[in-house]
Amino acid sequence: MSRFDIAVEWPRGEIDPPSRFRWNGQRAFAASPDDPDWTTSLFRTDPEPWNLSVGDNCLVGIPETLVRITDIGRYDPPQDVGWLPRPHTLLGVVPADYPDETVTEDDVDT
Repeated sequence: MSRFDIAVEWPRGEIDPPSRFRWNGQRAFAASPDDPDWTTSLFRTDPEPWNLSVGDNCLVGIPETLVRITDIGRYDPPQDVGWLPRPHTLLGVVPADYPDETVTEDDVDT
């Protein structure tokens, strides 16, 4: 935990040992509900990250959400991202009501 984010042990995928990336098996969540990383992320924790402490358990999932697709990536061979299984298709999305003129690569979730 830091004042900016909270890392959780990621329940999806496993570390890809031959990968050129060194993923540590965790995903960071914004520590504030006002952080843009929280408002654009598909994934949610229950309880919310700012209500968690080190060692707590939480649920991780994607609630039903209307999104706008910003990008479709297709990879052959599957993309080396640091975890298994390596994805062959990735959708880049933002919440449907996210303003078009402000979308940057950092705002997009996959």
